[in-house]
Amino acid sequence: MLAVASIVWIWAFFEVDARGRYADQLAFLGSERGREQIAGISRLILGVVSPWFLVAAVTLAVAVALIRRRWGDAVRAAGIVAGANLTTQILKGLLERPVDDGLLGWASDNSLPSGHTTVAASVAAVALLVVPRAARPVTAILGAAYAAATAVATLALGWHRPADVVAAFAVVSAWTLLVLVPSSGRAADGEPGTAGRILAAWLLGLTSVVGIGVGLAVLVILLAGVDASAIPQVNGTITTASTTAYVGASFGVVGSAALASWALLLARR
Repeated sequence: MLAVASIVWIWAFFEVDARGRYADQLAFLGSERGREQIAGISRLILGVVSPWFLVAAVTLAVAVALIRRRWGDAVRAAGIVAGANLTTQILKGLLERPVDDGLLGWASDNSLPSGHTTVAASVAAVALLVVPRAARPVTAILGAAYAAATAVATLALGWHRPADVVAAFAVVSAWTLLVLVPSSGRAADGEPGTAGRILAAWLLGLTSVVGIGVGLAVLVILLAGVDASAIPQVNGTITTASTTAYVGASFGVVGSAALASWALLLARR
């Protein structure tokens, strides 16, 4: 329910509200700083994402679940990948950005949620879903790192705005937590309070709190004193404000990736 509410809020604020669009566009412009230096690694990360990669990942996840005789997990893995990625594509078609309102470079075509981020986050989610309990702490951390790297890469190359990728994490979280509801009353398949699980939970939790906290703090600072009826025009020059917006957005994106993985780790029994 919180994940779904987050999607609605992200769309309403960063797409409909002029102040949210202003902040999102500032971060988009700020991503141009240093783009050439990290373009190679960003393209390498995003080059992995494809329909074939998604099919291979879900096939492997289902195979692992079947080998472990976890029939329900096999169905859940397929449901998460199909549901999350179809939802993202449907939302892309249904949601609309307002027409250009004077913010230079603002495209009216909708790109929320991010398809690349949805693929990466859903693959990370099903990996954590199907692996044995002992492997979940490491899988949760690596999955969050991979999803965050993919999300930041889309920002760095100017493929997406911050709101697009955060919405993608919310979509995947909503589907993942939804399919876990039927098994929420079962006993855990092992000792729930292992040292690795506790350490991973604290690490992901701290990362999410710090990342999202910094992102929200930067957002509040950038919008302080900005009148919704007189939004400043975002020109093509990279300024301190746009760089700050990009850095704050990157913190928020990393924090969102950690939050998604943290929620699944705590929910997974």
